[in-house]
Amino acid sequence: MSRRCELTGTNRQIGHKVSHSNIKTKREFQPNLVNVTLASDALGQSYKLRITAAALRSVDHRGGLDQFLLKASEAELSTRAAKIRRDLKKKLAETAAA
Repeated sequence: MSRRCELTGTNRQIGHKVSHSNIKTKREFQPNLVNVTLASDALGQSYKLRITAAALRSVDHRGGLDQFLLKASEAELSTRAAKIRRDLKKKLAETAAA
């Protein structure tokens, strides 16, 4: 399982650990990933996702999973999240037409 956020696409960063004597050693900065279950109001279903803590705050700030997915671009989402987004758009188009 990759260390990548399913909603924002945030993944590891490479940098240096710098000692007191200014010796630089390669290191990784891992994202703060958490396993969460988010509910979609429009689809009436819950989804288990592995997202960063910052993405969880963003989902809460935008008003839930549905609003976050509608505002997010398809390119930064994982394949699972992109499928949820497509299903959500299809469901909203059906309810708007009816």
